[in-house]
Amino acid sequence: MGQSMTEKTIRQEIGLVNRRTLAISGVSQVDSFDSEQFLLETSEGFLLIKGENLHLKQLDLESGEVAIEGKITTLTYLDEGAGKTRKGFFGKLFR
Repeated sequence: MGQSMTEKTIRQEIGLVNRRTLAISGVSQVDSFDSEQFLLETSEGFLLIKGENLHLKQLDLESGEVAIEGKITTLTYLDEGAGKTRKGFFGKLFR
């Protein structure tokens, strides 16, 4: 069977070792980063990574791979991504 044009073709994988080394594939852009957080645009939406003493170990946007080192405390996908209309709880409830 063929894939439809609306299906995502870029696979995303996340690997975390001992909360110290994070490897992510499917990254298209690093929007912002500092020693406490990274905001990545991925094939699955925007991903916010929080922690302590974070630094970029590897960045290869051609292959979509990023590696981050430091103490990782939180990984959060931001719903709806940037640029899309965000709806609150009641907006989603009463569609």
